[in-house]
Amino acid sequence: MTKKYRTPDGYTADIAVFTIVTEESKPFTPPDMSLNLLLIERAKWNTEGELNTEGGKWALPGGFVGVHENALQAAVRELKEETGIDCVHMKHFGIYDEPGRDNRGWIISNAHYAIISEEDLREMNANDDASAVKLVNIHDVLQLELAFDHRQIICDALSVIKRELLQTTAAKNLLQDEFTYSELQAVLSTVTKDPAILNEQAFARKIKSLPFIEKVEGKTTQRTSKKATQLYRFNEVEVVKPIYTGRYQER
Repeated sequence: MTKKYRTPDGYTADIAVFTIVTEESKPFTPPDMSLNLLLIERAKWNTEGELNTEGGKWALPGGFVGVHENALQAAVRELKEETGIDCVHMKHFGIYDEPGRDNRGWIISNAHYAIISEEDLREMNANDDASAVKLVNIHDVLQLELAFDHRQIICDALSVIKRELLQTTAAKNLLQDEFTYSELQAVLSTVTKDPAILNEQAFARKIKSLPFIEKVEGKTTQRTSKKATQLYRFNEVEVVKPIYTGRYQER
């Protein structure tokens, strides 16, 4: 019997892991931060001793979905196998199925993303199909020779991350539990040039009006200023998008 519909040749999961890297700065000054993406360098030879597809190129961590797992489970497993990173909360954001995206056949990929702290990436190491693993400043990522259609996946993931940081409280994953307004401002400024966020005085006023952020009474720090600066923290108010003009509700 002739098949009416085409069957994919493979099913994969790819993972875009974002973090904020804090550069060394002078004492009593706001931090200098940059958005970074975790990349692996694909090994030139696979485990069977054959030339690896797209070997030597930089890529997102990922791999084929096993017989008894779904794409999310495969993403968690592949991230651990290739980079040593475990216990990461991921979200799915896209499906990539363009014919020709992989020279091994019609391979469909489910793309996932995660936002985690730089501290949680300190133990990363290359394993399995990865010959190297590193964090790359987002401005430099697209200058690299990337495998498959990962350039498109990364661009799409970056758009998702911008929305997450600006329209949800995802920034708390990249901050200490107690932070100054300039530290939060530095995180947000890695993905936007919005004057409402970049203007120091305007942002300092704004943070005091946000119901999902509260002052830590009686606690200040000199991390970002010679003058004692108020510390803040995220509370349990659930955000209903959009974050600056929307509605909020108590959990």
